[in-house]
Amino acid sequence: MSISLSNVTVELPIFSANARSLRKRLTPTAVGGSLMSRGDNKVIIRALNNVSLKIKDGERVALIGPNGAGKTTLLKVLSGVYAPTRGNVAISGEVSSALNTSLGLDVELTGRENIYLLGYYRGISRPVITKALEDIIETAELGQFIDLPVNTYSAGMQGRLTFAVATAFEPDILIMDEWLAAGDSRFVAKASERTARFVSKARILILASHSLAIVRNFCSHAAFLNSGSLVTYGPVEDVISAYEHQLNAPSPPVAATA
Repeated sequence: MSISLSNVTVELPIFSANARSLRKRLTPTAVGGSLMSRGDNKVIIRALNNVSLKIKDGERVALIGPNGAGKTTLLKVLSGVYAPTRGNVAISGEVSSALNTSLGLDVELTGRENIYLLGYYRGISRPVITKALEDIIETAELGQFIDLPVNTYSAGMQGRLTFAVATAFEPDILIMDEWLAAGDSRFVAKASERTARFVSKARILILASHSLAIVRNFCSHAAFLNSGSLVTYGPVEDVISAYEHQLNAPSPPVAATA
């Protein structure tokens, strides 16, 4: 198992600089990175800028950095959601992405039917899903609701169902955007324990998180991203120190104007 990124750049085009669309206003906030103008009056967001990274079998890597640093964009590249504008990505192993655990949920189908549907979206075969079925139902704590349409579920029940499916299958390479949790305060403790077991089974973990406590607990290495660029990569404590140093650094003085 391994992941190799070589000079990966991701540029996301938005409408012309003169456009007043909702997309133009929201995209820089939602994605982050650097805004760049092209000669044809188009504006692009450089969400990742020339990122090179090698991750080996057994490594558990945290992506850290401020909002808009490029963490989620990098996860989407590794998950196959975004293709690099330039550069190369080479992945050896099956990728399991937990970026959007509710992707594929059909509220017209029953909970049981949705377990199969969500499994199929993750590339899991029917026999493997069937083997995990009782564990998923027990974890979701849905009781007889499992055979009712999901549109009869509360938001918490839907969250428990999608969480139970997302953590049911042993991954090779696990991609996560923040720590998985679902449900009320009572269920969160149970969910955290299940997530820890799920993560421990992955050969490679890539986790974007704002919680340095979780990063220290579960990751051996870290990549510090800022404005779409890789600042540093290495052992987790070294990278956290570099990140905290930059966070605590004084802002540069504002130049006086005449």
